[in-house]
Amino acid sequence: MNAHQQPTGSAYFIAKEMAAPENHTLSVLVDNEPGVLARVIGLFSGRGYNIESLTVSETEHEAHLSRITIVTRGTPSVLEQIKAQLERIVPVHRVVDLTVRARDLGQERPIEREVALVKVSGDGEARAEALRLADAFQAKVVDATTSHFIFEITGKSSKIDQFVSVMKPLGLNEVCRTGIAAMNRGPQGM
Repeated sequence: MNAHQQPTGSAYFIAKEMAAPENHTLSVLVDNEPGVLARVIGLFSGRGYNIESLTVSETEHEAHLSRITIVTRGTPSVLEQIKAQLERIVPVHRVVDLTVRARDLGQERPIEREVALVKVSGDGEARAEALRLADAFQAKVVDATTSHFIFEITGKSSKIDQFVSVMKPLGLNEVCRTGIAAMNRGPQGM
């Protein structure tokens, strides 16, 4: 296209293509039955969408419903496509983009929390420093021996990332993270 030619097509579609990818948190209410998670995950892998975080748990025992919380990345048009495709899966009852809902409510993000277990090995000054930093991060000691600690820390993913980062030089040995659990503020449910 030379400098004098105008792009063809609607500006609406051009704007969609130029939109920057961003992380969104989706909440999916599904029947708690075998194979549902595989179908949901299959939708992502089959279309080349990445999952940054995934958590699943039964939330309504009497109704046999589970809540899947997925953090994924894409442009607004891709995220709308993901949501529409999820809604077509038979055992899916509801899909809510918690990030969009938070913005509709005038908030930056939904409430998001993650739990991590962090094992740190060491002795002497490094051991004392690990305990001091854990206290500053409000991490709890859930297991300890003379050679290691296992800390439990809860918070935003960025807080956990920071905690892991400061523990690396002190003898970080292992990290296990739950993935993000998320909910919007206010009285309205999903």
